[in-house]
Amino acid sequence: MKYFISAGEASGDIHGAPLMRSLRKIDSSARFIYLGGDEMSAAASESAPGSTPLIHYRDMAFMAFSEVFRHLGKIFGNLRLAKEAIASERPDALILIDYPSFNLKLAAHAHDLGIPVYYYISPKVWAWKEWRVKTIRRYCRKILSILPFEVEFFRSHGMEVEYVGNPSVEEVERREAALPNRSEFVRRQRIEPDKPLLALLPGSRVGEIRNNLPIMDAVARRFPQLQPVIAGAPAIDPALYASYSEYPVIEGATFELLRNSACALVTSGTATLETALLGTPQVVCYRANGSRLSYNIMKRLLKCKWVSLPNLIADKEIVPEKLVHLCTVDSVASALANIIPGTDGRDEMMRGYALMRGRLGTSQAPDKAAETILADLQTLKSRQETTNY
Repeated sequence: MKYFISAGEASGDIHGAPLMRSLRKIDSSARFIYLGGDEMSAAASESAPGSTPLIHYRDMAFMAFSEVFRHLGKIFGNLRLAKEAIASERPDALILIDYPSFNLKLAAHAHDLGIPVYYYISPKVWAWKEWRVKTIRRYCRKILSILPFEVEFFRSHGMEVEYVGNPSVEEVERREAALPNRSEFVRRQRIEPDKPLLALLPGSRVGEIRNNLPIMDAVARRFPQLQPVIAGAPAIDPALYASYSEYPVIEGATFELLRNSACALVTSGTATLETALLGTPQVVCYRANGSRLSYNIMKRLLKCKWVSLPNLIADKEIVPEKLVHLCTVDSVASALANIIPGTDGRDEMMRGYALMRGRLGTSQAPDKAAETILADLQTLKSRQETTNY
């Protein structure tokens, strides 16, 4: 079968590649047209050497309003090109990976052409922009969820949804087996070997680092018994970190750092789930601009109790969340003091991690998603053949 897969940013590219491999395992005739990046290109090239994305996510991933406004021409051009490809190629299925503003427009186009649409890694409409549910329900045949609590939400809105497992579980398990032990890690990174490590993850964007690293740096200075180390993000100038902190920065080794750290300060995002899966106690930090007004606006917009994935999955607060104006040096330091080695809070958090891990299950997300999509397509094809007969 022919699959059109749309991933508009780096995270979608990372998740799209294993899905392509899983589809090919059970569908030897699988062909791919895709919007994505180097990871998906590598996966597609395993059966079609030299395969490249129809559009690379580098030309799609515009985030802030001002950036989107400046690139409107490019965005509309990308959308037009993708729609034309769907119309000319007539894939058997359109598979969307997050990136809702763009992907839901493709969904509407494919639906009008009679092409079934599947959403793998759905938009977080349970948190904000709930109005998008109506659009998803109208155009998407099935949601393939990677978060177990999403199932009840989508079903309550009359949608077909199946929890297929979480790809972070597989990624952490795969990479953890090859991680160096602490002594080897500190030797390679030339880190002070005698102190427990405190991992600082201030985010992957300039704005996040600018807002969060100064708080993390000030908190770390209150714990001289720990050795703070900053996890450097791809494509971030090292000078940015140096302007806010003198602590060492390591690049391309975030998993290794987390696995060998006693505890961590983590900016909210997928990293909070990865930190939990690696078993490292953490405090979730998200400073933004730090104003009470921003916090109140955020609380009104959000439709969920928590923002960090460990808490959402466990359906209880297992990691402390220090958000916006509540993300102060005093509040973060107090939370960190409760989870350093030898504390009861640390043991309680580990029990929470076990609860969260149990709820994630053992399914291999790409394999399960691929099996679900192919089975549904075969059912549709059988129905059509019966009708035509």
